[in-house]
Amino acid sequence: MGDSSTLVTTRRALHAVGELVLAGPQHAATGEISLRVVPGGFATTHSPDLRVSGTDVVGEAATVAINGHTPASLAEALGVTATGMADLYPDGSGFALDDHLEVDPDAAAEVASAFAAGDAALRALAPTETPILWPEHFDIGITVDEVNYGVSGGDSYVAVPYAYVGPWSPRPQDDYWNASFGRALPVSDIPDLLAFFEEGQARLAAD
Repeated sequence: MGDSSTLVTTRRALHAVGELVLAGPQHAATGEISLRVVPGGFATTHSPDLRVSGTDVVGEAATVAINGHTPASLAEALGVTATGMADLYPDGSGFALDDHLEVDPDAAAEVASAFAAGDAALRALAPTETPILWPEHFDIGITVDEVNYGVSGGDSYVAVPYAYVGPWSPRPQDDYWNASFGRALPVSDIPDLLAFFEEGQARLAAD
């Protein structure tokens, strides 16, 4: 794991790009906000075709480095209009359209790796489900039998990428469930993400 402050700065910037530069224009065009994991980053699921690859955003006609831009100027360079979604949800990246974006290559790779591992584990856990990277909380997840499974890029609860199991109903009262919403551990502390999800699933089934 890299320097934590650099990781947080990068994760927050990537969250802003995902929300304001990818999901916002997509929602304006199609009404959809869902994103997806792709090699090296993440992408839109509908038009416009945009994807984050490392520290760049790749559009239909240009590839633009994130560093040195704001969400508004980055989107303009890609031929789209940065769009906030405060009317859809109250949280989000916390970035304004004119806030400066800064991403570190190693930290961006760490976030992308966590999302890729999460995507693969979630598909193995529930092959009929399609993992979605949500721009609100910047996490990739699925829901199976009223239990949320996913990987977050990090947030105010855990600053680094982490995996979680979150039952909709009140969680069992034991030390395994270490978060108010269920169980959460940094991805770097989990040797096998699929096993992590399966253990949570098994414990809930046995409860």
